[in-house]
Formats: sequence, structure tokens, C-alpha cells
Amino acid sequence: MSRRVCFLLKVRADRIEEYRERHAAVWPEMLDALSAAGWHNYSLFLRDDGLLVGYLETDDFAAAQAAMAATDVNARWQAEMADFFESLDGSRPDEAMKPLTEVFHLA
Repeated sequence: MSRRVCFLLKVRADRIEEYRERHAAVWPEMLDALSAAGWHNYSLFLRDDGLLVGYLETDDFAAAQAAMAATDVNARWQAEMADFFESLDGSRPDEAMKPLTEVFHLA
């Protein structure tokens, strides 16, 4: 059964426009890697103040994260994206994605 995963991150105010531009042209090999790793129906929503809401569906989030962590393209993408975020405390953005607890779903 597919699990719905939602997470929050904070994009630096001075990098919001560039973050939007980067995600308008995500590398094709990154898109392929996400799909191959089991990330489905993946969306990012960005508020004007930098609040980023991510949503995806996957069978096993830990396995999907591990599969991405094992790819070279993900390492390159995360290195380029790290400076866009606040409060990562030395983590890569993909390591800072902590799933929120789902409290309601209308099927």
C-alpha cells in the first residue's frame, strides 16, 4: 500500500526566486532517479515567505530515501540545493525531510 508523506522545509528569503527557477528545470536524470527510487506523485509547494511543503507517495519512505541517497545525481543535486535552506544544521536537504503525522485524509 502506498504511503502519503508530507514534510516542511524553509527556503531562505533571498533565494526563493532562484529556488523556483531551479525547480522549473529539474535535471532529467534527477527526475528519472526519483521515479526509479519509488517516489510517486511528488509535489513541492512554496509559500511567499519561504515555507516549503513537500508531498509524495511511496511504498516505503525510508527505502525510497535510501535508494536516492545511493545515487550520484542525488548527491550532486543536494549539494547544489543545500544553501537554499534555513536551519539544516549541517544536514543535506533530503536528510532534513521529517515526515509530518497525518491526522486526517478524505479518500
